[in-house]
Amino acid sequence: MAPPLLQLTGIALTFGGEPLLDGVDLSVAAGEHVCLVGRNGSGKSTLLKIAAGLMEPDHGSRFVQPGTAVRYLAQEPDLSAFATTAAYVESGLGPHDDPHVARYMLQQLGLNGDENPARLSGGETRRAALAHVLAPQPDILLLDEPTNHLDLPTIEWLEGTLQAQRGALVLISHDRRFLENLTRTTVWLDRGQARRVDLGFSQFEAWRDQQLAEEEVQQHKLDRKIVAEEHWVRYGVTARRKRNVRRMAELQKLRQSRRDYRKSAGKAVIDVAQAEKSGALVIEAKGISKSYGERKIVDNFSCRVMRGDRIGIVGPNGSGKTTLVSLLTGMLAPDGGEIRLGANIEMATLEQGRDSLDPNWTLREALTGGRGDMVIIGTKSKHVVAYMKDFLFDAVQARSPLRVLSGGERGRLMLARALAKPSNVLVLDEPTNDLDLETLDVLEEMLADYSGTIILISHDRDFLDRVVHAVVVPEGNGRWNTYVGGYSDMLAQREDASETGQPAKPKVAPKTASPPPAEQPRAPRSGKPRLSFRQKHDLETLPKQMASAQAEVDKLQRKLEDPDFYARDAKAFADTSAALATKQAELAALEEKWLELEILREETESG
Repeated sequence: MAPPLLQLTGIALTFGGEPLLDGVDLSVAAGEHVCLVGRNGSGKSTLLKIAAGLMEPDHGSRFVQPGTAVRYLAQEPDLSAFATTAAYVESGLGPHDDPHVARYMLQQLGLNGDENPARLSGGETRRAALAHVLAPQPDILLLDEPTNHLDLPTIEWLEGTLQAQRGALVLISHDRRFLENLTRTTVWLDRGQARRVDLGFSQFEAWRDQQLAEEEVQQHKLDRKIVAEEHWVRYGVTARRKRNVRRMAELQKLRQSRRDYRKSAGKAVIDVAQAEKSGALVIEAKGISKSYGERKIVDNFSCRVMRGDRIGIVGPNGSGKTTLVSLLTGMLAPDGGEIRLGANIEMATLEQGRDSLDPNWTLREALTGGRGDMVIIGTKSKHVVAYMKDFLFDAVQARSPLRVLSGGERGRLMLARALAKPSNVLVLDEPTNDLDLETLDVLEEMLADYSGTIILISHDRDFLDRVVHAVVVPEGNGRWNTYVGGYSDMLAQREDASETGQPAKPKVAPKTASPPPAEQPRAPRSGKPRLSFRQKHDLETLPKQMASAQAEVDKLQRKLEDPDFYARDAKAFADTSAALATKQAELAALEEKWLELEILREETESG
């Protein structure tokens, strides 16, 4: 076996309490593709900085073969010392590297080299940093969350580039599909220790779960043995003194082993406060359009979102994903077309930006709104420390300012704030950013159990495949198409369309929450559906009835919004609440009836 290009031996590092790294070894041979995995806060980024020579450990050694070129991509690269992106990328080249490669790599990543680093977006900064480490074609690439802030086309380009390069790779990422496609060896950083297994990430999780199960069995056996030995101490027949001393010493060793054991961190407990059901129709868009200047963002887009649908929106950065979501949720008015929201909509939104909170707030203030020690989750209250623990925060962090939180901790905080609000529609913009894989699993389980509607923007292919029922994709010049299934299904449909030479046709997700009509319309003898006179009349008059019912709902809701209403007249408050519930149910029934007839009308016209 060839000697390693990079060798870390006995690395130890402690910040305050328990050691972050405790005797960790890491070796990287030529051409190896290694993924470094572990929970948020397990020391992955710290170990990668030590491997890059940017941080000194308390103990241990680092060895790099002479002449080995190592390049490191930080989670938050700093370009502030450079006038242009080209200057930054060229600064990473070696004396024998071709400067033209720097420009070529920038162009491949959608930059021209003349950009001012101070004016770059997060995605542009990440692409410049990738060009900086890829252009020299180093012997070892150390990449810390390289897909953060990248859109899907760039992630897929990066994946292909890394698969083709001959150098070694050490990779930290929360993107499952990225890890599965690139790695052949996994190093698991857990409770200060590193365990290496010659398996790619696709096989690692099953192996890890087996290791944790076996560890739990061993700890159970240890507990039983301690109980048995303690029983002997109390009630056993006194033996020779020498034997007693030996057995007591063994008992002390068992107890010490139990004290020294660091239990694996538990899973987050992610739950969402669910509101009453919305109407069957959640969103209807008819021919909506939006432009900024001469640029069309959305052009003549129509869709229906039904209760219980899970819609994923994907596309390159700048394609208008956030604009489309803002249009669909009523946050932004379209230039043309019509948006209609259904009855009883309670919306909770997770924004992509993690910087919307005051960095000087404490974690307690961010969760409680600065009011007391209780977090309101739907209609229930919970002590802030208990709610923090659900999202894997320690009690001592309650008074920590937000500026000291890691990216993963900020991500969990934003989730905790968004999910405490009662909702029947969740709008999530890049919810997976900076979350570790274990927390992603819990988030996926929560979304699977959520009874409401989900609209999701994400660049995580695996997450999309696991969560959504339909994918909305930009096709250029403001046109958007909807495809049934997850991200992989969308790719397959587009590939089939390209092979036949036909444009991919937009499809509608098959899952709807509307109940079947009580009476199916009779089909004429020809087999072609046709509206009856009564159905045509209902189709014309129902919109006016829905508008009237919606106006009544709005009027009742405005009355209930009066903060002094209950104190002034509790009975009137109760009567108004009951009237609101009745009117909302009436509106939902009208919408369901209208929707059935509208679908039948479209089938008639298309037939």
